[in-house]
Amino acid sequence: MSFLFTTYYNVIITWAFYYLFSSLQAVLPWSDCSNDWNSDTCFDGSNKTVVDLTINITIMVARSNNSISPTEDFYESRLLQKTSGIDSPGALKWDLSLILLFCWILVYFCLWKGPKLTGKVVYFTVTFPYVVLLVLLIRGLTLPGAVNGILYFIVPRWELLLNANVWVNAAAQTFNSLGIAFGGIITMSSYNKRNNRILKDVLAIGLLDVFTCVLAGFAIFSILGYLAHNQGKDVHDVVKEGPGLVFIIYPEAFTSMPVSPLISVLFFLMLITLGIDSQFASVEVIVTTIQDHFSLQVRKYLKRKEFLVLLVCLISFLCGLPNVTQGGIYFFQLIDNFSSAMSLMYLAFFEVIAITWIYGARRLAKDVEMMTGVRPNIFFVVCWYVFSPLLILGIWIFSLVQYTPFSMAGYEYPGWAIGLGWFLAALSIVCIPAGMIHAVLNSKGQSLWQKFLNALKPVSEEETTIMTSDTKERDVEYVRYNGSTRATQFQEEHHEYPNGSPLKPLSYTKV
Repeated sequence: MSFLFTTYYNVIITWAFYYLFSSLQAVLPWSDCSNDWNSDTCFDGSNKTVVDLTINITIMVARSNNSISPTEDFYESRLLQKTSGIDSPGALKWDLSLILLFCWILVYFCLWKGPKLTGKVVYFTVTFPYVVLLVLLIRGLTLPGAVNGILYFIVPRWELLLNANVWVNAAAQTFNSLGIAFGGIITMSSYNKRNNRILKDVLAIGLLDVFTCVLAGFAIFSILGYLAHNQGKDVHDVVKEGPGLVFIIYPEAFTSMPVSPLISVLFFLMLITLGIDSQFASVEVIVTTIQDHFSLQVRKYLKRKEFLVLLVCLISFLCGLPNVTQGGIYFFQLIDNFSSAMSLMYLAFFEVIAITWIYGARRLAKDVEMMTGVRPNIFFVVCWYVFSPLLILGIWIFSLVQYTPFSMAGYEYPGWAIGLGWFLAALSIVCIPAGMIHAVLNSKGQSLWQKFLNALKPVSEEETTIMTSDTKERDVEYVRYNGSTRATQFQEEHHEYPNGSPLKPLSYTKV
């Protein structure tokens, strides 16, 4: 799941860099249709003056049905050079390919030394977007029509609750913003201290996520209201789904603002920092997974973590190249729909079932108490047992009942493309039965049934190394992996650093 995410998510950052570079000029290039790359259908809606021998007549030229705005033309003709469909991938766009390569180089040098270096970079990538959002909000609230945009944002439309796509997209947004079912939370939390107060972290992250969404919503929809006011339309008519909202609607709104290049630069720089921040977590999931499960092979063939990160970034870059062809937008939307929305619900459902119903919510609560000293109350246990799986299952079934073939802005994907999308979604889902088969085959037991039953049993307390915090002798020393403060399974078993240097034996306490 994280690998598919990394291959196409960096494309969004690539587009943001392209717009950022294009904004570094006195006049934004998507302000009018006077550029040599503009198509014949480009129409900027300006006033045209017709002069005859007697009088001057100013005529507002009407926009034809097949004409497009300068921002749409820049997005489709300049940035994407979009072909007619996924059947016509076209040529590789070298400008976007080089920017994509630059993005992966940036990700690599922020990750190659492990979480310590990444943590320093995150101080900027996390705080800077809030500064830009506040600037955009203050500027947006001073624009005419901003109130209409904000009302559109906060006034509920209850009839949409019967639309399955609304629930699926809401779930996907929640999973993406919080990192649920991606593996990022598990990976990053593995670097925490054993007695870290997880409840405080959960509450802080949840509240901060809600605050960020509300802040971004006010900033964004105030600008959308201004754009609707300028065009004489309802806010609903200017809102677009997908990349069009970011790369068409906002650039169009910026063109009519004072110091529009500066606002455009700040906006796309904010997108870049947000995207890079998410990319860090996804790549770290891949690296940590390989490092944990194939530690011996990594030490033997790659020697150092830097080379492992380089290999992951290189493969992800190559797999992302189809997204920067002239028909790459069709591949991008296909992967985003099937891997981001559909797969996440499957993974989240089976993850919560495995933890709460197979491992046991009470046992999980006991583990949390052992590590933090505070036992989760009954509310969390009920949510783990009942509400979380039922909510995910309900959204899942709802989406299947109202399923319609995927399309993009009126373009109907061919059958083979839909099949490819389901195949990509299955790549993430198939890891669950594959992991189950692996666990069963490696379990103890004479028969296959005994192996299956033993695979379902959690490790008993007698077989588990219990580390308590009341005495220093029973605390484990954290192990570094080329600058990391995290011990892998291989290191714990062999009591040595990945580079071969000796490690103090861990202290064991059996219960």
